[in-house]
Amino acid sequence: MDTVFIRGLEIPTLIGVAEWERQVEQIVVINVELATDITPAAAADDLREALDYSVVSKRLREFVGAGTFQLVETLAERTAQMILDEFPVQRLRLELVKPRPNSGGHMVGIIIERGAAAE
Repeated sequence: MDTVFIRGLEIPTLIGVAEWERQVEQIVVINVELATDITPAAAADDLREALDYSVVSKRLREFVGAGTFQLVETLAERTAQMILDEFPVQRLRLELVKPRPNSGGHMVGIIIERGAAAE
């Protein structure tokens, strides 16, 4: 199995439990590794045969940007399921990072893996 990855995708969204977090968009950063077979695209040298990372990125921006979430766990789970439902991906590893600008610069987040078991 091959891996297509997207790293450092910054998306504004409403996320958090605190009242102030429900009022202002915050940036989340998504890193995702998508297990797929690239041999058809490589053999044909044709984007139509590939998992087009620009299409995946656009869909992530739409999905995450349109949502409102309290927990990073919920956002990660729903995002992973959307990818598995809409794209030819057998499994994925998704890292969702929520920078904490008022906390001395640390970040929080979650990493999940979903889909078929590794071969």
